[in-house]
Amino acid sequence: MNIKPEEITTIIKKEIEQYSKKIETVDSGTIIQIGDGIARVYGLDDCMEGELLEFPNGVYGMALNLEQDNVGCVLLGDEEGIKEGDIVKSTGKVVEVPVGEELIGRVVNPLGQPIDGKGPIKAAAYKPAERKAYGVIDRKSVNEPLQTGIKAIDSMIPIGKGQRELIIGDRQTGKTALAIDTIINQKGKDVICVYVAIGQKQSTVASIVNTLTKEGAMDYSIIVSSTASESAPMQYLSPFSGVTMAEYFMEQGKDVLIIYDDLSKHAVAYRTMSLLLRRPPGREAYPGDVFYLHSRLLERSAKLSDELGGGSITALPIIETLAGDISAYIPTNVISITDGQIFLETELFNAGQKPAVNAGISVSRVGGAAQTKAMKSITGTLRLELAQYRELSAFAQFGSDLDKESKNRLAKGARLMEVLKQDQYEPLDVEKQVVTFYTAVASLLNDIEVKDIRRFEKGLLESIDTHHKDIYEKLKDGKLTDEIKKEIESAVDEYKKEFLA
Repeated sequence: MNIKPEEITTIIKKEIEQYSKKIETVDSGTIIQIGDGIARVYGLDDCMEGELLEFPNGVYGMALNLEQDNVGCVLLGDEEGIKEGDIVKSTGKVVEVPVGEELIGRVVNPLGQPIDGKGPIKAAAYKPAERKAYGVIDRKSVNEPLQTGIKAIDSMIPIGKGQRELIIGDRQTGKTALAIDTIINQKGKDVICVYVAIGQKQSTVASIVNTLTKEGAMDYSIIVSSTASESAPMQYLSPFSGVTMAEYFMEQGKDVLIIYDDLSKHAVAYRTMSLLLRRPPGREAYPGDVFYLHSRLLERSAKLSDELGGGSITALPIIETLAGDISAYIPTNVISITDGQIFLETELFNAGQKPAVNAGISVSRVGGAAQTKAMKSITGTLRLELAQYRELSAFAQFGSDLDKESKNRLAKGARLMEVLKQDQYEPLDVEKQVVTFYTAVASLLNDIEVKDIRRFEKGLLESIDTHHKDIYEKLKDGKLTDEIKKEIESAVDEYKKEFLA
């Protein structure tokens, strides 16, 4: 076969023209130790704190300890099949989670991957899970109420949009129930809700999803779930993922409510990780930066200035106490970061006072700035009257004779306590709460038996809804004028005749 030299030259020229030089450099290292979800990697010279690292089998990890001769990583997945000597690749980016409208109505894990069986999520963008909170200049003061629909809270411990209000109490005192009621109450109020379940049982999370779906609340909610069976790094990451998803909506000028359930388990997950990474333990074996862990998380809740769109994130972190000890390490930490706390008491809960809010210890440091004028005008004396009632009832237990005024005060206090009771999944609109509290504070319920108060209240609100709906309309954004008070009084008298007949 005769091949001419010029043909060879043509072929070589063509090959040279088509040749493209591709050199890909990957920063990689070698696993020198692995176990308990922690890996130590040698050779990652340019690794960043919080960087996403790629392990074999498609598992990712997060770099946390940048030491002199190795990098300490936590695995965000199963370590099965990964062994010492395996190659770990650097991705050059920090841990990111998907954000956007597509997440609404979905249940995702801390990495933003769907776990509800409804197919993949096409996210609008990815944002870092950890980021710096907005500064003082970018914020404005909290001035708009976020209605929980719970009488005891909206009246005495009001929450404003952009506030951080701690829900604290022993286990089984209704902390999660209170948070779920608040989510349900946001229906039709243009508030996006993010519920972060940290270390909860899978059955608990499933039951919350069912409840929210049944009440139509999943239409504006996102659930980020890292259950008790998941690794400590996933539990650690979940609240940061949740607040990143919330920030996307805040930056669009929307209002967001985020619930961290609960930060006690988050601190335990962080302690587990830190001890395995050989970080020095501090008080109760928690690492020294456990306060910073929660402060940098909760500081991301804000009410943005009008120049930045005026969006907000309102945070309701939950902390579990042991035997009501709010002076323990983690509770005191979180109390000092938040703008107040709602304390749920076991004794009140066991006595049938649900929600079991202790009005004495509970406080909102934003207070009246986040209340409607009508509610503010009624509930000014409510906390004082309840405190007097508690003191008097403790004194009356000794069986001594009481004067007429003390008996009246006890009777009124008992009715106020009854009015504060509320069933689960039944949040009340603020105008209905104003009517209820006005009837109690103005002593219009004195001739109703204590055991009949709740039945009377329900019937009264339905009666006003049917015959005097304009009362609610006037109360929506206006003050509680003398004219409205007279209308409420006549509506109460009207229904009382029917009720007592």
